[in-house]
Amino acid sequence: QVQLVESGGGLVQPGGSLRLSCAASGSIFSIDAMGWYRQAPGKQRELVATINSGGSTNYADSVKGRFTISRDNAKNTVYLQMNSLKPEDTAIYYCNAYLSTYGRIWATSDYWGQGTQVTVSS
Repeated sequence: QVQLVESGGGLVQPGGSLRLSCAASGSIFSIDAMGWYRQAPGKQRELVATINSGGSTNYADSVKGRFTISRDNAKNTVYLQMNSLKPEDTAIYYCNAYLSTYGRIWATSDYWGQGTQVTVSS
């Protein structure tokens, strides 16, 4: 069993900052990539940022230069530092991990957290 637990969401004024964290736990053999996705009301879930086991990152154009993704492999934790937040960043942010478990080390699958709300409003 694998769990991804997010924290750090909340209400912030435009121009403010938040830091999201997501810790993966359970019978984890190896984590390939971790990332953050978001879903605003009435919209589809979209990629925000990803980071692989080697540290290579990928960002949505809308957050480049404002958000930074990082990970601590020893803690199976991924972070998202969000600066210069805009009202359009308001969404539920979901953590994702692409990993294999001790029960099936040859099979890599997607796992998701429960989501954390980020609201940017004055």
